[in-house]
Amino acid sequence: MSTLKDRLTADMRAALKARDELTTSTLRMALAAVGTAEVSGKAKRELSDDEVVLVLTKEAKKRREAATAFADAGRAEQAAKESAEGEVLERYLPKQLSDAELTDVVTQALSAGGFTGKAQMGPAMKAAQAAVAGQAEGGRVAAEVRRQLGL
Repeated sequence: MSTLKDRLTADMRAALKARDELTTSTLRMALAAVGTAEVSGKAKRELSDDEVVLVLTKEAKKRREAATAFADAGRAEQAAKESAEGEVLERYLPKQLSDAELTDVVTQALSAGGFTGKAQMGPAMKAAQAAVAGQAEGGRVAAEVRRQLGL
């Protein structure tokens, strides 16, 4: 069992004992998503910490998008709940890069690969995503790559 999954389970048990409903339900949902990812494919397997982080990142993104949708629909209470769930998940994700740090990392990745034009957007994104390594959302990385390539 991965250490991050163990930590999620231990924190869920602690939240259960503390009667923290928000944290309990959020961590149950996260562990269910991890379990689903483990059984997807041809055979059940244990996920590594990196794979668990990817699952948690997807779940956090779902929460952000749902909070935005609920806020746009005028359902502030539901939007606040989704935002709070997202904050619980953020505790288990790597620290996100600031805009200045993201700019520096993308600049280094693009200069190292010699990427310059629009035709090289795909390889440039691949290099930038590898350099960022999950510390920034894909949309932010793509926007920065486009800006630096002059698109």
